[in-house]
Amino acid sequence: MAKNPEESVNMKSPATVAHYKAGMVLSGVGDALGFRWEFVYSGPRIQKEVQSLGGLENINVSLPDWRVSDDTVLHLATAEALITGKEDVELLHEVASHYKKAMKDMYERAPGMSTIHGVDCLKPGSPEGYRIPYDRTSGGCGAAMRAMCIGLRYPRPDQLSSLVTVAIETGRMTHTHPTGFLGGVASALFAAYAIQRRPITTWGMGLLKEACPIAKDFVRSAGYAVNETERDWEYFTRKWTDYLEKRGLSSGTGPAIFPEPYGPEERDEAYKSFSWSGWGGSSGHDAPMIALDALLGAGSNWEELMSRAGFHGGDSDSTAVIACCCWGLLYGMKGVPKCNYANLEYRDRLEKSAEKLYALSH
Repeated sequence: MAKNPEESVNMKSPATVAHYKAGMVLSGVGDALGFRWEFVYSGPRIQKEVQSLGGLENINVSLPDWRVSDDTVLHLATAEALITGKEDVELLHEVASHYKKAMKDMYERAPGMSTIHGVDCLKPGSPEGYRIPYDRTSGGCGAAMRAMCIGLRYPRPDQLSSLVTVAIETGRMTHTHPTGFLGGVASALFAAYAIQRRPITTWGMGLLKEACPIAKDFVRSAGYAVNETERDWEYFTRKWTDYLEKRGLSSGTGPAIFPEPYGPEERDEAYKSFSWSGWGGSSGHDAPMIALDALLGAGSNWEELMSRAGFHGGDSDSTAVIACCCWGLLYGMKGVPKCNYANLEYRDRLEKSAEKLYALSH
């Protein structure tokens, strides 16, 4: 296991279309693998079941046993709206339309209530039909698990404002609470950082010091639910500040400090401590937080990444979909067993979206 994850990738080697494809496809793989055990609340039990299947290297991720969840369906909806090349308000109506269509593909995919309710309220094509009423209970991870592709569309540092704006507005289509939509900002940002080859130890402080101030300014300028959003803003930034202090990353350098031991049982307890309700990864702040925790600890080891990001007693598909997208953007498909992705549901759509996002971003 790599002690310094960024040493496992050539930080001067640019992300290629192959990295984009790996990011999108592996996000779906992580989702399908994590979804199998989403409602099993014991990491040690899940790890035993993985071994009983012959280990990760022998799992053929394919239908009917390994379907993707709402996470990938909605990530694809976001990506396929982005690749139309539309911008500004026109893009937001396009995303809203894709979300409406995606909700027809939710059989046995377990969408969250905020997502179901939010999409139902959308009226694409109507004035401000991409906005819904503010909901103080919408701090879940539904925006975070579908936003990585925004980082693929706007990967450059000089595009940070566009990334933040699109992540907020698409996130608020279902998750108007800042804990919810800032999770989308985090996922998009981490994907962009992976493409930029930015050291993983700097990602958390980048979120707090670079993206969050832009996000707050945008919320004020957009004039939608400003008072409610500012009232509820602090929880997200406070939880991230606490996490970075715990990992020794408050200076933005590192290396990350992990407790010893930090196996499946210890990770379950840590992830609960990150969470709002005891189910690690189910909220907008801790889904990307657990994904980052896994990336910091796993380095270029695919099996270790899945152990940390996908096979735990929390909201495992939502943490894995984020972590695996970023991992693929960093490392490509190297070390991933072909059986994990060759027959993945919607693989073709994920690859085509990746190719078009790469072309648009360049």
